[in-house]
Amino acid sequence: MARTKGDHEARRRDVSEAVWRVLAAHGFSGLTLRAVATELGATTGLLTHYFPAKRDLVAYALDLLHERTAARPRRAAEQGRAAVRAALLDILPLTDEATASNRIWVSSWDTALSDPALGADYADKYGASRDRLAKLIATAQDLGELAPGDPSDLATAAQSFALGLVVQALFNPAAFPPEHQTALVDAYLAALAP
Repeated sequence: MARTKGDHEARRRDVSEAVWRVLAAHGFSGLTLRAVATELGATTGLLTHYFPAKRDLVAYALDLLHERTAARPRRAAEQGRAAVRAALLDILPLTDEATASNRIWVSSWDTALSDPALGADYADKYGASRDRLAKLIATAQDLGELAPGDPSDLATAAQSFALGLVVQALFNPAAFPPEHQTALVDAYLAALAP
């Protein structure tokens, strides 16, 4: 019996979920065709239909991570300092889903650092994130809610602060529960007030 397009799409979704579960449990260092096949309850032969080489699996996992991160619900905030706050909180591991995504993202850094093409892609993604944050900061400055300064420099510092907090919260969640992370963001932004 011939496979239908729906069967192929269903199998691809199953593979995507298996890749995600392996990443969440073991990070990029544990992402292998064998691990995904085991998680899927399939053979590695089936997976090579989708991913002929580990590089293809890694590229797919990074795309999946980006898609899930982009699709994650975001906090609503009109504009000004509240919008900057919402953007920073959206980066942090404040929920189980955000924690899993951040664990996967941080574990992918080693892979991206060792592959020039992936590294360039990451640099572009971080740059786009800083640009969005700079626009929010510029609006908050125009409203008099943040002190003057170069919005690009402030966005770089804010992104660095948030990413550093992500790493600390992942390594020591007991010391950085969601309410403490939120309080740190609020203190950070209060220090930038005019």
